[in-house]
Amino acid sequence: MNHEIIHRLIQDEASGQYSRRQILQRAAALGLSAPAVAALFAGAIPVRALAQDADNPLGVDPTAPLDVVIFKGGFGDDYAIYVNENMYGKLYPDAQITYAGIQRLGEQLQPRFVAGNPPDVIDNSGAGSLDNAALVAEGQLADLADLLAAPSYDTEGATVAETLVPGTQESGIFDGTQYLLNWALTVYGIWYSSSFMEERGYEYPQTWDDMLALSEEIKGSGVAPWVTTGVHPQYVRQFVFDQMLWKHDPQAMLDIENLEADAWKAPAVAEVLEALYQLAERGYLLEGWEGLDHIQSQNEWLQGNAVFIPVGTWLENEMKDSIPPDFNMVVAPTPSLPGDKIPFTGIFAGGGEPFIVPSQGKNVQGGKEWLRLLFSKESGRFFAESTRSLSTVIGSGEGLDLGTAFASAQEAIAAAGENTYVTRYQDWYTEFGDEVKNQMAELLQMRISIEEFQDSVQEAADFVKEDESIPKYTR
Repeated sequence: MNHEIIHRLIQDEASGQYSRRQILQRAAALGLSAPAVAALFAGAIPVRALAQDADNPLGVDPTAPLDVVIFKGGFGDDYAIYVNENMYGKLYPDAQITYAGIQRLGEQLQPRFVAGNPPDVIDNSGAGSLDNAALVAEGQLADLADLLAAPSYDTEGATVAETLVPGTQESGIFDGTQYLLNWALTVYGIWYSSSFMEERGYEYPQTWDDMLALSEEIKGSGVAPWVTTGVHPQYVRQFVFDQMLWKHDPQAMLDIENLEADAWKAPAVAEVLEALYQLAERGYLLEGWEGLDHIQSQNEWLQGNAVFIPVGTWLENEMKDSIPPDFNMVVAPTPSLPGDKIPFTGIFAGGGEPFIVPSQGKNVQGGKEWLRLLFSKESGRFFAESTRSLSTVIGSGEGLDLGTAFASAQEAIAAAGENTYVTRYQDWYTEFGDEVKNQMAELLQMRISIEEFQDSVQEAADFVKEDESIPKYTR
């Protein structure tokens, strides 16, 4: 009896006469069991995709509820609310949107994945985020190929893929499949106040030797040359060490990412560590930095207690309520070491704020449609104007005069040209990335030697390489 009911419902849905919600109501009224209903819409029995056309290229059910969760961090979440209220909500007024802007997504959302009830679209960013590589390995993320091939919301004649800045989406590819889409065009480097530097007659140094000399002069004036967060040592690891190593010897960085034998013991690694260690050994880091979180360290910098800080382009928006007048913050690449293979202008820049669509979400196509609207010029321009940051949508920041931080990020990307990079190992192997950052904190607090750092991190890398249960990735 159930078999006949199911097939009658399939025919009803295929006719387009009834919505999925109506089909579910009819199934319940006909006494269909919960497992049978689940099978009907979980793929055990094929069902019709909603009609796809120019107005609905992804076949979204216009009445289906949508569950959106955003990491509310440095970029805030006004841009996501804008998509909810001014784009998705207007296109699909019958769709109820459940929304949350939160932090530490892993703690809050992992139970929902385990229960088979994840949100439909997630900005998986920030400290304590979900492990994307693990989600991919478990089949928890939807393939975004159809989204990338769909027509852009507001760039006529182009697909979504064709509207995105080249190279910004590579970090979302696992084994040839796009599982993540990066929203923010992020520049990672060393920040300083251009007005402070001009007042003191300083110029940003292009070599590390000049940086050390300037740091000595700054220290003599009673100001700390550098500050960073000790609570989140991934900042100094990725934005200083990783960037310096890539510029010094790109192959050494590639060997680390590909888990090559003794990659962390390469001479180039030791040379970069020795250079970075000088900040600690010579007392160029703000006293007490090891106990500061990212907000506290950034406040110390804004208050003039330190000159240089490593961070990304979310900085201005994250600290917008604390920035002194005429501070004029700008970003610059890490200074060069002798023998660098990448010029000074090379900088870490790429896609950030990775968005995912869980494969077990109740409205997968709705989640993709939300992203199609997000990755538009309209949304990108709102993001730029509200956060003073760039999105990965081509042209969404054109013609905007949004201050020194926004301008310096654009100038840094233009000056770098093809010499941009972002490391992947911390995303591919989350626990390993955590071990590297923790050892970096130990090194800069002078609790371990450079050799001990290399030994510990290499041992951790070897563990990852030898553990067959951990999926491996290369670039």
